Formats: sequence, C-alpha cells, structure tokens
Amino acid sequence: MSVLENWDNWKNFLGDRLNYAQEKGMSDETITDLATEIGGYLANEVDSKNHQEKVLADLWSVASEDEQRAIANMMVKLVENNSTH
Repeated sequence: MSVLENWDNWKNFLGDRLNYAQEKGMSDETITDLATEIGGYLANEVDSKNHQEKVLADLWSVASEDEQRAIANMMVKLVENNSTH
C-alpha cells in the first residue's frame, strides 16, 4: 500500500520527514519552500488517493502562489502538531 493511499499514513510520513529536516538544522523557511515545491508536484503530477488529497489538490489548483505557500505552511504545521515523535 502506498503512503499516499491513507491520510493518516501520509501525515505520519510527512511528520517523520519534517522531524528529520529539523534535526538536520533546516530552517522553517527552507522547509516551507520545499513543502510548496512538493505540493505543486503532487497537485500537478499525482492522482489523489483519498478525499483529503483531492480537496488539497482542488484548493491548490485555484490558489495564487502566495496562497499555495500558505497551504504548504499549514500542512507543515499540521504534521508538526500530529507528529509521531
């Protein structure tokens, strides 16, 4: 099963990667930049595997660049607050 097929698994996966980046000293701005790039890639190149991902992709498709950055930042906060570590 792909990590993208289950919303909780996806959040845990992102949370683990976020913790790793923070442990390696990556700045919050750099993390948000990367999250924005990944969000764009996922929205444009990967089919949504669950309802939550579909909502995010739909929001991403109508958002300005600033709004996309805000969505990415909110995802970082979400996984940071729900992190398994």
